[in-house]
Amino acid sequence: MIAWKKFCRTLSSFVTARAGNVAITFAFALLPIMGFVGAAVDYSRANSVKAAMQTALDSTALMLSKEAATDTEDVLRANALKYFTALLNRPEAKDLNITVAYGTTGGSNILISATASLPAEFQQFVGLSSDFSLRATSTVRWGITRLRVALVLDNTGSMNDAGKIGALKTATNGLITQLQNAVTTVGDVYVSIIPFVKDVNVGATNWNADWVYWGTAAQDPGLTDNNSWDARNGTCSNTSYNSDRNNCVTHGVCSAGGYTSLSNCTSHGDCSTGGTNVSMTSSCGTCSLTQYNNNQSGCTSHFTCSNTNYTTQSSCTSAGTCTNNNYTTQSTCTNAGTCNISGQTTQSGCTGAHHCVGASGSTQTKCQNNGGTWQAGIWTPGNYTWTNSGYTWNAGTWTAGTLTAYTFTPWVWTVKNHNTWNGCVMDRGNSSGPDTTYNFDANVSQPDPITPRWSSLWAAEQYSPCPTAVKPLSYDFAAMKTLVNGMTAGGNTNQAIGLQLGWQSLVGGGPFPVVPLDANYQYTQVIILLTDGLNTQDRWYTSQNSIDTRQQLACDNAKQAGIVMYTIQVNTGGDPTSTLLQNCASDPNKFYLLTSADQMTATFDTIGTELTKLRVAQ
Repeated sequence: MIAWKKFCRTLSSFVTARAGNVAITFAFALLPIMGFVGAAVDYSRANSVKAAMQTALDSTALMLSKEAATDTEDVLRANALKYFTALLNRPEAKDLNITVAYGTTGGSNILISATASLPAEFQQFVGLSSDFSLRATSTVRWGITRLRVALVLDNTGSMNDAGKIGALKTATNGLITQLQNAVTTVGDVYVSIIPFVKDVNVGATNWNADWVYWGTAAQDPGLTDNNSWDARNGTCSNTSYNSDRNNCVTHGVCSAGGYTSLSNCTSHGDCSTGGTNVSMTSSCGTCSLTQYNNNQSGCTSHFTCSNTNYTTQSSCTSAGTCTNNNYTTQSTCTNAGTCNISGQTTQSGCTGAHHCVGASGSTQTKCQNNGGTWQAGIWTPGNYTWTNSGYTWNAGTWTAGTLTAYTFTPWVWTVKNHNTWNGCVMDRGNSSGPDTTYNFDANVSQPDPITPRWSSLWAAEQYSPCPTAVKPLSYDFAAMKTLVNGMTAGGNTNQAIGLQLGWQSLVGGGPFPVVPLDANYQYTQVIILLTDGLNTQDRWYTSQNSIDTRQQLACDNAKQAGIVMYTIQVNTGGDPTSTLLQNCASDPNKFYLLTSADQMTATFDTIGTELTKLRVAQ
């Protein structure tokens, strides 16, 4: 400042002087020009260092985001200074200082600030400040959107082909690692795993849960569901009929007749009027026509005359006597008479005949030529009386007897203890088909054993190729990999039940605990469905179209609920491209058609990368 004041006084005297020259004037003018140029150089250096500080600070913040949740405050600050210093690499920056603030409000975030001083090299000569104070800040936000991912994985028999089950394990473990690496705070990423075949294994330890349908007497009062677990798993008191309850209880001991089945036994019985092993649809009784005993229809459709000498209705009802015993029928009796012309025995024959009187001649002409008279016959009635005998024509008289059915004592079916269940369940719905009113097989409505609505429960089944048990949402990534490595292939394909339970795992209910949502975060809920084949069998159908129809309904419902759907078809067998899986995906880019098992790893990697992108805000 003293130099500057001296310069100002000299410059003031120079203004009033009259003896100067151009060289002296230029010399004085050069000093401030050089000072301003130097200041510009210093400011340029300061801006360069500040930009380098900002770049280094952004990178430091991103690096710290990976450890912020587990570091202490001191460790976090020490690491911040270490990372920042190494990245900055500007030794001219002095007095570096770092402050770090880690928070979890509205998602995880780090606010990091850095200050430094930069000595000026030129501007100090013109009396300006000798140092620059530099400051930079960076904010990294992550975990604002948390992930919940359901891996719905095909474990059917065809996955044994072309190395698919092994490739699936490798690809899934890689995806799990990706998701694990995206975690900075516990709860950032939850994953569930749903291996599926025709059934899904929800865990045999849930045998006492109220969301399982067994077909008990309470759930199936008439015991008409012959496909329930209780109907399929038990022992019969006669071991020849151990296959299932229906086979057992429809066989047993009959009170007579040697019958062994319910239908044969109870459809026969004894007749009180005689006869054993009589069909219960047969007649039992006596008939006045004894030849029709135990034959009601035969009895009532046959007749007899009160005079057994007559065997037809007409002969019976027309029987009688004539005052002239030579006539045995009413018509011959009442029509009897005599004719004056020989050979005529009926009135019509008599009166229609002629003869010659008083001469001979066989024709009228001959008779009259011979002087005779040609005359018609004269009929003289006999006036005999016919008296009807009054015989009656009567149907057989039926007197019903009693037909007593044989009694049947069925073999006894004893249901196995439910704790012997292997954990497999079938689709939710009615025993005979889906519940098309509530569509529980295509949504995540909570099971309702209280009302009760039995179609809302998952039906237990002792399916022999029962897959590895599901893993509900968790962040135990090591346990997930253990589960994946234990998967084996077997059984038929029912993508629909895998999808439904995968969706259920995200919202909770039934076999899945509810994992609460933190209001401070947004959540992306994802289902990744991988399969190598088309649908072949569910609880009710072996028709692909029927199963696909139910699955499409589930897909539509899940997408409408905001679930992000990825679908993967591993088509190594030349199947048609699945229209169902294409339609189930949230958009065309989320459907993947693979033609070899080794493509699974790259596909899962692509999906994992898309799911785990960090968002940085400055």
